[in-house]
Amino acid sequence: MKGRLPAGRGSTLLVVAGVLWLAAVLGGMAALARYAATPGEFHEAPARWPADSLLHPTPGRSLLVMLVHPRCPCSRASLGELATVMARAGGRVDAYVLFHRPEGESNRWVQGELWERAASIPGVTVLEDVGGAEARRLGATTSGHVLVFDGEGRLRFSGGITRSRGHAGDNAGRDTVEALLQGREEEEGRHPVYGCALESPAAPREAVASP
Repeated sequence: MKGRLPAGRGSTLLVVAGVLWLAAVLGGMAALARYAATPGEFHEAPARWPADSLLHPTPGRSLLVMLVHPRCPCSRASLGELATVMARAGGRVDAYVLFHRPEGESNRWVQGELWERAASIPGVTVLEDVGGAEARRLGATTSGHVLVFDGEGRLRFSGGITRSRGHAGDNAGRDTVEALLQGREEEEGRHPVYGCALESPAAPREAVASP
């Protein structure tokens, strides 16, 4: 019959197609795993709270600041970990989440799902960081970057509080922040930050609206 492949050749083509499909799937999974485990750019934070900041820490109280890109889906996990930190902090810290707003963008560009999630965390004040000025003062370039300063304005922690991009769960960064706030740790800590770049439109608008 014309147009029909021999049985053996047809089976071979199916096997080859299956192998190629499997290789593509495995390659995609490996790429996603590498991306999830790749931290964002990390810059050194100031050793003391910057005097020119628009935020004014309360003397004698610890200060926690998280910098967030409002369209970074990875930061859902960071905010979830922050909620855990705050629940265990026992009111020992003043906490702020600063959302990056580029010059020229309106409030609506910033105040979406992630903003609402941050605002719902007890003890957290949510503000806009217009033009990224505060992020630059603090040396933060990646969404989800957390800094903790003690009551005397000294840096105690700089880094992320998730174990990888978009993945919540026990991790060294969150553990260190909790220990510092509870007085169980005295050494300065740092941890890789897993998230999107603060200065770029890292995620499409619909990604932020999804659950």
